[in-house]
Amino acid sequence: MTQQGVRWTADQVLALAPDSTSRKAGSKLGTADPWSGTGSSREGAVWGLCEGSGGTPYRTVVDTADGTGPAYKCSCPSRKFPCKHALGLLLLWSGGAGAMPAGRAPDWVEQWIAERGRTREEREAGAAGSGSGPADPEGARRRAERRAERITAGATELEERLADLLRSGLATAERPGYALWEETAARMVDAQAPGLASRVRELGSVPGSGPDWPARLLEECALVHLLDRGWLHRERLPDALAATVRARVGLPSSPTGPPVRDHWLVLAQYDTPDPKLTTRRIWLYGTVSGRTALLLSYGAAGRAPELTLPVGLALDAELSAHPGSGRQRVSLGEQFAPPVLTGARPPGLTTTEATVRYGETLRHDPWQDSVPVTLDDVIPTPDGDSWQLADAVGDTALPLTPAAVSRPGLWRLVALSGGAPVRVFGECGHRGFTPLTAWPTGAGEAVRLC
Repeated sequence: MTQQGVRWTADQVLALAPDSTSRKAGSKLGTADPWSGTGSSREGAVWGLCEGSGGTPYRTVVDTADGTGPAYKCSCPSRKFPCKHALGLLLLWSGGAGAMPAGRAPDWVEQWIAERGRTREEREAGAAGSGSGPADPEGARRRAERRAERITAGATELEERLADLLRSGLATAERPGYALWEETAARMVDAQAPGLASRVRELGSVPGSGPDWPARLLEECALVHLLDRGWLHRERLPDALAATVRARVGLPSSPTGPPVRDHWLVLAQYDTPDPKLTTRRIWLYGTVSGRTALLLSYGAAGRAPELTLPVGLALDAELSAHPGSGRQRVSLGEQFAPPVLTGARPPGLTTTEATVRYGETLRHDPWQDSVPVTLDDVIPTPDGDSWQLADAVGDTALPLTPAAVSRPGLWRLVALSGGAPVRVFGECGHRGFTPLTAWPTGAGEAVRLC
């Protein structure tokens, strides 16, 4: 359970917000004025009554000790998860014990906690009784074969589309507009190859996007062609590369091999929304194993994924790796304690070492857009109209990606540095470096940049 006296920072609370609007609204409710009947328990529950537009205050409760991240319940009609009242309550709790005294939970809180406990027990009992194998292995095999046939048909069609494009010349790619690419992507979805569909949509965004777009389009076409050929001849590939091709095409995978128990530091968390699905990426670092791992969580369009691990906390848990080159993606297994604050930091590299690491990764996974990297002793400096992270010692630097330059997190990084070296975790790829979390020199908590 949550350790008494260990409270999250305001940045860690706001990292849970599903969007900027919720973050702003929750910040306004992070004071004692709109709240009454607040309290907390040694087991990690936090509750309170928040004034609303009606005559009845909203009942809000958060279980901060839930194994998969905070769990929330609020009587407000908001469909956001967490709502602004849950965020405000956690901000109030993060301010100290004076605003959230320990005490006995009211009946409505105890009832919710008891219901959650029963649901968890039923789920665990169901998982234990279901067995590890599929109920119908022969049926599962036939479904996998039918899907593989559909993907093969889609990959073959996509190869013909790329060949037509190259025969007619890349300059003609602007004429049809984005609709033709979207139609091709939809056909890849029909072929049950969402990975191919995603890459086709990326192709459609390149024409007319800058003075060098034909060269970039050719590069992206080559990567799509390589993935197509990898799928069509996957039986000739080494096992690890074949697993990578399957994952890039969009086939689901299950973790393999023994789980690794460690104290996993939460390095970063951010969401990538699209019209149908929100993908949450959570980067973790094993303080004992020295391994960096990626947890993926998904939510339906417009809803945040349920798995939430605030940046700067450490989780004593087991992780199991999925197959594929690099084996960075993991699944969360047994958890032995809830997340707690920690002063641990990942070791850092120079900008040159980070570039070398990305290059080595491409040898095993040519479709890798970026790799997780921690840079040590770097200083954010202007670079013409853009920015870069320059080594404090030496004359090398990494440019920031255009997306990173346009985010407010850049200015938080600049303010944290103040011209002094900082340690920065982020993603390093062919477009540059995207900073996600930073730590000041010496003591200091993690600062979320995304």
